[in-house]
Amino acid sequence: MRIDVWSDVVCPWCYIGKRHLEEALEGFEHSDDVEIVYHSFELDPTAPQVPVETTVEALSKKFGASVEQTREMMKQVSVPAAAAGLEFSYEDTPHARTIDAHRLIHLAKAEGRQAALKEELLAAYFTRGESMGDHAVLRQAAVNVGLDAARVDEVLASDEFAADVRADVDQARAYGATGVPFYVVEEKYGVSGAQPTKVFSQLLERVHAESKPALTIVGDGDACGPDGCAI
Repeated sequence: MRIDVWSDVVCPWCYIGKRHLEEALEGFEHSDDVEIVYHSFELDPTAPQVPVETTVEALSKKFGASVEQTREMMKQVSVPAAAAGLEFSYEDTPHARTIDAHRLIHLAKAEGRQAALKEELLAAYFTRGESMGDHAVLRQAAVNVGLDAARVDEVLASDEFAADVRADVDQARAYGATGVPFYVVEEKYGVSGAQPTKVFSQLLERVHAESKPALTIVGDGDACGPDGCAI
């Protein structure tokens, strides 16, 4: 079973949804047969490469609210985050564009380290307050999960994988996704938002049941049964 996930490394519900899906997989008997592939989605492609304000300051302008009001709104998501086992502290994290983080996630995919880097970047932003526009932060995260430092530097110094990021965003839009997280299961079911663990569990069981081949009877000839054989 394949699950494609569109998300951003600065999206709180993406991190919460990730935990909900992981919890559902823990209780799924066939979890070893599930492949998760992460795809890029930039929530704010207009954000600066070099941050000039914090996340709470950027969101206060977007919502037309004071910094204090926005900070309180952001803290509200800490409740479902805590229920998912996460501790958020990102209000004062620098607000920067995430394209370079996504490019490294594509590199990590090619190297078989995608899931590990995705988790590392989410933790860096939401729990450690580190900038997703800082190449030193991105480089360290990539090295932490086993990527070659020289290869990481090569990617960060270029626009490699930028086309892959754009292709991911285009595919999300083609599916009709306007926000993240967005999940596509077996290219058949689309799921929008950080659904509860129970919803993911039910979907996993449903897709698994549907994957069993149906038997079609194409002939009805003579045969033997409990009551004897046809003569």
